[in-house]
Amino acid sequence: MKHLGLLRHAKSDWDDLALRDFDRGLNNRGRRGAAAIGEHIRSFGWRCDMAIASPAERVRRTIEASGLDLEPRWDERLYLADAATLIAVLREIEGDPRRVLLVGHNPGLQELVFRLADPNVDDELLERAAEKFPTATLAVLECDIESWADLAPGCARLVHFARPRDLDPELGPERVG
Repeated sequence: MKHLGLLRHAKSDWDDLALRDFDRGLNNRGRRGAAAIGEHIRSFGWRCDMAIASPAERVRRTIEASGLDLEPRWDERLYLADAATLIAVLREIEGDPRRVLLVGHNPGLQELVFRLADPNVDDELLERAAEKFPTATLAVLECDIESWADLAPGCARLVHFARPRDLDPELGPERVG
């Protein structure tokens, strides 16, 4: 049995429109969301044996603002990766880490949840993940595999799903008007 954590980067900063997408950091709301999800991960007690992350600036700043003690392996393939690419990266994991945290972007992370989750399981967590996978969200999948090379569609069950707005109502959707 393996556990896969998926953490989407926090809300990015759009103040400087001259910056490349890859180079955008976090806005204040993003830093607060990253800190909240980091605190949640610590209090939830989920720890990873390995972290793999997109090298995009907003991912780096999310990890920093989360306060999590991570030393990720930076992998450029994770930048805006789709689910198929994420699976390919995960299948290449060497050694035998039991818990892996992948830190990256949507829509790839949300697609990955539904690619790996057993389609015959109908539960509230999957419904919440289908509704929205906002910035700084954590999903944890329990994968019924012996090796990461065995990762395949339908091998997992979503066992945890937390959004910043679940932790702090002020981090919920922004109201316009």
